[in-house]
Amino acid sequence: MLSDEERREIEAELVHHEYPRGACIEALKIVQRHRGWVSDESLAAVAELVGMTVDELDNVATFYNLIFRSPVGEHVILLCDSVSCWIMGYERIRQHLSERLGIEMGQTTADGTFTLLPMVCLGDCDHAPTMIVDETLYRNLDEAKVDEILRQVQNGAS
Repeated sequence: MLSDEERREIEAELVHHEYPRGACIEALKIVQRHRGWVSDESLAAVAELVGMTVDELDNVATFYNLIFRSPVGEHVILLCDSVSCWIMGYERIRQHLSERLGIEMGQTTADGTFTLLPMVCLGDCDHAPTMIVDETLYRNLDEAKVDEILRQVQNGAS
């Protein structure tokens, strides 16, 4: 079931596409923006709205790595694990984040604040290692910078 607001936003997006299915990713992003992730129930509702089967839309949702098909924390950390980031200290940053947050890659903190996920490439190789928290890109990471970023995010100033 979609909320009235979600439905209105998706319908507004549909007018920009010749075929309704062309709006499927934007529709999924709208649901995720409202709910934090895309449940099976909301996936089915979106599929009906854009004229796709549930399986077709699920294939899109699971291919597109920024659509979350299971619950995530309030803040999602996408840590770049590209070759450049590996060379420039990815493993050190991954280990620091895991220790600091008490979670491993793919997990969410017990309080639901952070989810830590790998990202194949953030395209900012000349500033490696990098990560995105929510929608903000952070570059040239070291342990102290990671601690400051986490502090700012927890205090609501990302």
